[in-house]
Order: sequence, then structure tokens, then C-alpha cells
Amino acid sequence: MAVLTIGKVGNPILRLIANPVDLSTIGSRRFQEFLDDMFETMVHFEGIGLAAPQVAHSQQVVVMECDGNDDIPQTVLINPKIVFYGPTQSEMWEGCLSIDNMRGKVLRPSMVRVQAYDRQGVLQDIEANGLYAVCIQHEIDHLLGKLFIDRMTDMSTLTQLEEFDAYWREESVAVI
Repeated sequence: MAVLTIGKVGNPILRLIANPVDLSTIGSRRFQEFLDDMFETMVHFEGIGLAAPQVAHSQQVVVMECDGNDDIPQTVLINPKIVFYGPTQSEMWEGCLSIDNMRGKVLRPSMVRVQAYDRQGVLQDIEANGLYAVCIQHEIDHLLGKLFIDRMTDMSTLTQLEEFDAYWREESVAVI
């Protein structure tokens, strides 16, 4: 496995719509190793989610995992589509591995249902709530060429990490 380079805001690939994955490639050794590399990269940089465009691959692939209070099971989403948004929204602090040392509040639906292929190529239907739902939306945004700062409605909450730690840390934050 390898730690991949994270593309940072300003890298044009982060603003492109990612290409669908050819399902016949999912079982290949190369594709499976890429998934392993994505997980290793996400963990190395202390994220809870990572989309393929963030590591310079224009493919509709997302990996996620978070242990602890905000448990997110190890998840692979290939060619994901959100098929339902819950009626309730919540505002959460978000961060991004592609936007170093920044946090901001984003209002998103607190429940989603997503359909995607898993790492074995089996179509899944996942209902997610809370941080899991936010992470899914954040990562799918990457596949659509969007960053969390594009979803912010109040730019006054955009803060550097040092100031976030000093003034806002007591609120929950998702570093996705």
C-alpha cells in the first residue's frame, strides 16, 4: 500500500465532474490496490473520508471510516447516487484534506439514502444519519467538482485551524 498525494484547492481536478467507474474493473488487482491506497492515505492524513479526485483520479470512488463516538463503518462507494434526502437539516463544522487548516459550518440534510457499488461490485442501498450522512454528501460533492466552501451560506464561520482550536473547538467538527 502507498500514501498518495492529496490535491489541494486550486488543483483543477477538484473542480471537474469525476468519470463513472467501469464496473468490470472493480475486481481487478489494480483497482483493489487503489482502494487500499485510498484508505491508507485517508488514515495517514487523519481524515474520515476521501474521494478519488482528491488523489488525482477522476473516478467516482469514495472511501470512509471513523471509529469512536461518530462511528462510520468502513465504506467504499463506487458510482454513488443520493436517492433521498431527509427533510431535516443540521449545521456542522466541516474540514477537508484538500483545504489545509480550514474549517467552516455547512448546512446539510441530516439523513440521506445512497445507492452505490461496494468494493466487490455489489450494489448497496445505504441509509445514513448524522456525521455519516454529512460525510457521504461531502465526498459525493468532490465527485461533482464541489468543495465544502461552495456549500457554506455564512462565510463568517470560515476559520483557520488555529483560531478554530482557540475559539470553536468545543463544537463538533467533521474533518472529511
